[in-house]
Amino acid sequence: MGNLLGPLLLIPSALCSVIPMLTLLGLVWWMDRYQREPVWLFVLTFLWGGIGGVLFAVAGSAALEFPLLWLGMDPATADALGAVVVAPLAEEPAKAMFLLIVIWNRGFDNMTDGFVYGAAAGLGFGMTENFTYFASAGMSGDAFGWAETVVIRTIYSAVMHATATSMVGASLGFARFRGWPMMVLSLAIGFPIAMTMHGLWNGILVFDQARGGNTILSWLDFVFLPIEVITVFAVFQLALWEESGTIRRELEEEARTGLIPADHPGILASWWKRRRRDFAPKGVEHHQYVRAVTALALRKSQARRADASDEFYRDEVARLRRSIQLLIARGSKA
Repeated sequence: MGNLLGPLLLIPSALCSVIPMLTLLGLVWWMDRYQREPVWLFVLTFLWGGIGGVLFAVAGSAALEFPLLWLGMDPATADALGAVVVAPLAEEPAKAMFLLIVIWNRGFDNMTDGFVYGAAAGLGFGMTENFTYFASAGMSGDAFGWAETVVIRTIYSAVMHATATSMVGASLGFARFRGWPMMVLSLAIGFPIAMTMHGLWNGILVFDQARGGNTILSWLDFVFLPIEVITVFAVFQLALWEESGTIRRELEEEARTGLIPADHPGILASWWKRRRRDFAPKGVEHHQYVRAVTALALRKSQARRADASDEFYRDEVARLRRSIQLLIARGSKA
């Protein structure tokens, strides 16, 4: 029966690895309230984590583990060090590698963007890793063990990957317009945080297994990770709050010049208020107006922080102002 069960569980293993991660991916994209990222780039980052990140992580792990085996370390100790030290050192840079390209996208604004792109890469990595574990558990012929692996890795391990890499993304988002020294410093903080989260999760499991399994250590892991996730979520909310403040500040200047009504900065800086359909100028489509004015606010913030020789953001500010003026003028004639 066990020999038949393994192949039968391959399709459920694939579905259980893909569907929850796609669901979480959609939730993460939705959480970026004020200006959501291009779907194509967001999905590409997810796929990087699931394909490119995994391949680079496997190569990196092999390169880092080779000296341990070459030195004659016993396999059990090498496996323990591989999980606690080597895996975080190899996997976190592999997952985050694509973010070094994403941050140069013109729509990349701040820490919130870094958070969501980092989470996307981590979820992609977790999807592929989960499939390998689910398929392996299914091949053992133990249906209960397979189901337990699916539940634990879906709720905890994949979320750990997303949470850890989101910290690297956030560090890149914080430093994006602050120069190369700040970029290096931020990564020097973001990567150790991500690796510590990863190593702590793996380490507690390794020590639990060394003591026979199902000890209090495994329960500590199930407590620590939610605390870490809640903490990162709180930092993400602070980043959203800062983005809200940026939108308000930048649009108050536009309201003083008469481009938009005086009460719109406060409305557009509030995720709840901006969803109302009754504040857009007469004849102007609500979503189009909100999107254009939010883009103007964020482009102005980017222009203030960008290199003086980079005229793209200043040109974008001028273009968006003209677009908003045209929207309002057309609406008034409708």
